[in-house]
Amino acid sequence: MADHLRLEALRATPLVREPFEYLIVPGFIEPRALAEINADYPKITERGSFPVDEVSFGPAFQKLLDELEGDDFREVFEEKFDIDLADRPTVTTVRGRCGPGDGQIHTDSKSKIITVLIYMNPAWEQSGGRLRLLRSGNNINDVIAEVPPVAGALLAFKRSNNSWHGHEPFVGERRVIQFNWLTSQGNRQIAMLRHHASAAFKRMRQMILPSRARPN
Repeated sequence: MADHLRLEALRATPLVREPFEYLIVPGFIEPRALAEINADYPKITERGSFPVDEVSFGPAFQKLLDELEGDDFREVFEEKFDIDLADRPTVTTVRGRCGPGDGQIHTDSKSKIITVLIYMNPAWEQSGGRLRLLRSGNNINDVIAEVPPVAGALLAFKRSNNSWHGHEPFVGERRVIQFNWLTSQGNRQIAMLRHHASAAFKRMRQMILPSRARPN
């Protein structure tokens, strides 16, 4: 049973099929749970994606992760996208901060079947950092839909060669959970190795930079 997720709202949201398959569900997280989950959200001071086993968080956030891995959540996506995900591996990563190089247009890697993004920012007044689904890979203003990354909003799409997306630059705190079903266990292992190596590098950099900044 999913306590934090509004699965009925997800079921009631039509799937857009062109130019690629996607759906957007505002308020997918139960409003009563948002403050609790955000209070338990991982404390991330570096830009980039971190595997959930590389960060620390509280019980309300763990409960949300458990629900994302649950059968109820998966079955709704199988129904929506008409695809069997029962034996597909999953990976969950989190972001806490956005840097000037983030948001460049891309389609996601071929190892991903479906990408689910859940935003956890209490409010969003900035023009940058709003994810845009795009018609092409070379124009950030050729917009199909734009998703402000406000708390509880969900965006999901089926990865394809034209599932272009990106956002205008933003620097600062930007909380987002990314959940993916992947094509194979081998691809999951590769993705996790890459994420773990990146997380280790960021931790090392965070330790080194302050010491370099200190005066002699």
